[in-house]
Amino acid sequence: MDLTDKFFDSLKAQYEEFSDWFARKAAETAYVIDGNPGEGLRGFLYLKVETGKILDVHPPLPAKRRLKVGTLKVNARGTKLGERIIKRIFDHAILENVSEVYVTVFDTHVSLVSLFKRYGFEQKGVKSTPNGEELVLLRALDDLAHDIVKDYPLMQTAGKSKWLLAIKPEFHTDRLPDSILKTEDPASVEDVPHTNTIHKVYIAGLSLNRMKRGDLVVIYRTTDIQGKAYFRSVATSVCVVEETYSRKHFKDADAFVSFAKDHSVFSEQQLTDRYEDGRPLYVTKLTYNAAFSKRPNRAALLDVVGISAQPKWDLRALSDAQFGSILDLGEVDENLIAN
Repeated sequence: MDLTDKFFDSLKAQYEEFSDWFARKAAETAYVIDGNPGEGLRGFLYLKVETGKILDVHPPLPAKRRLKVGTLKVNARGTKLGERIIKRIFDHAILENVSEVYVTVFDTHVSLVSLFKRYGFEQKGVKSTPNGEELVLLRALDDLAHDIVKDYPLMQTAGKSKWLLAIKPEFHTDRLPDSILKTEDPASVEDVPHTNTIHKVYIAGLSLNRMKRGDLVVIYRTTDIQGKAYFRSVATSVCVVEETYSRKHFKDADAFVSFAKDHSVFSEQQLTDRYEDGRPLYVTKLTYNAAFSKRPNRAALLDVVGISAQPKWDLRALSDAQFGSILDLGEVDENLIAN
């Protein structure tokens, strides 16, 4: 990375020590989001695992295994890249098996503070620096708020219904970019709101209102080659239901479009047409909690998990045992399950 990239100008202006810090960390790894050719960076995220007491904040924090969001900046331009950054922070936290995540941020960054608080971060103190006073925002990963969004990406499974929900290949990776298959081109994932957002809207003629808030949903990507489903249809990810509605919930097409446009793969015109076409219409909003490390195919779901071939796998109820078996086959980190 080039420190002279204009992307870093605001960081250098706000933190007088930033250039020295950048030089000291030159050999370390950071997450970056590249802009279009010639545009430079659009996002930068540096993360660090800490285990000792945090003494440079007030009040001090006791020793724990924590993930520190050391430096973060993103130019989202209305594409919800901020949410994608939040997801990456949590992915890293789960991978590193930390009990807390914390970040220090100036209160002038109102939208950033709001974004962190939306996903369960709480102010736990302040940090005084030569650059001014920063808020200390912390999210505990071993203490549930019993709220789907504030607890994200943790999932409560006890007492919840579980489902298998099919999605066609042409819609799958745009909606769930971290669940891209090895056979797909990563360059096909566009920087648009429905790709970046943690929240996904699924639209169908199925009676999606069988699902309720808090239910767990395994996403099943159907085959891309007719007649090859046994090996090519795969379970790819797990989501949590936020809300489910039918057409009658929305007073008109504009209300439906407003609800779905930033979280759906469809254009505003396509959403309007779908609302007005008269066919059965149901919509559910889901949080995208985990992409499977391994993707069990239909053969495994039939022969190992024990899901029967009928009825059709569009929206199928799963038993607790079947759901647990799918998560095991998908190698979902057990730290994501909180009951």
